[in-house]
Amino acid sequence: MIRLKNDEEIAGIRKSCHLLADMFNFVIPQVKAGMSTKEVDDLCKHFMISHGGKPAWYRENFPGAACISINDEVIHGIPSKKRIIKDGDIVSLDVGIDLNGYISDSTQSVLVGNVKPEVRKLDEVTRECLAAGIEACRVGNRISDISRAVYEIATKHGYGVVYDYCGHGVGLDVHEDPNIPNVPGGRGGNPRIQAGMVLAIEPMINLGTPDVLLLDDDWTVVTADGLPSAHEEHTVAVFADHTEILTDLNYKK
Repeated sequence: MIRLKNDEEIAGIRKSCHLLADMFNFVIPQVKAGMSTKEVDDLCKHFMISHGGKPAWYRENFPGAACISINDEVIHGIPSKKRIIKDGDIVSLDVGIDLNGYISDSTQSVLVGNVKPEVRKLDEVTRECLAAGIEACRVGNRISDISRAVYEIATKHGYGVVYDYCGHGVGLDVHEDPNIPNVPGGRGGNPRIQAGMVLAIEPMINLGTPDVLLLDDDWTVVTADGLPSAHEEHTVAVFADHTEILTDLNYKK
């Protein structure tokens, strides 16, 4: 069931999203080669807690405050003291904050040091896909319009679009209806977009095959061919006359 949010609920979700944007602005400049993903996770967790929030992923029993995925890890990388970030890595930080029961969700991919041009382009295109998906997220359109906008840009560049995982409703829980596939005709229904929807739109775009594998830890998802993946995500709120990017890192304070 799709849960349409009222103005009070959207205000609470917006506060959570703005706190998440502040966290990214604090953490991203500190992500460097030589750090462990556990160190990055600790930065995220400390920021949340010191500002009155807590990791939203704890609701899902995920073993970390942030999903930190490197290179061929598409999503849900588990923070570890042994996983060391290296020069040239693409590192996606998928983070959510639970602030007084209101949930935010966003992903920022960080390019560390001397990243190969083809990986930089992959992330640039993934950001274009996200922007196009958000542009298509308007009252009267359907969820498939978001999917199509993402898919057409990615495939134009010859990239693989992950179809096993997708975006989703968010705000009062981590994962809500509807599903938002990045491939047209993907799983879930195709409802019309309505005012009051709060959605996490998240292209997951692979340099090679769209196929993915789940590792034995039952969390980490990797590309089937071992090539890099990029992941970008925003939480947006749909209003009758516009769509607001709640997790915009440059929101007006």
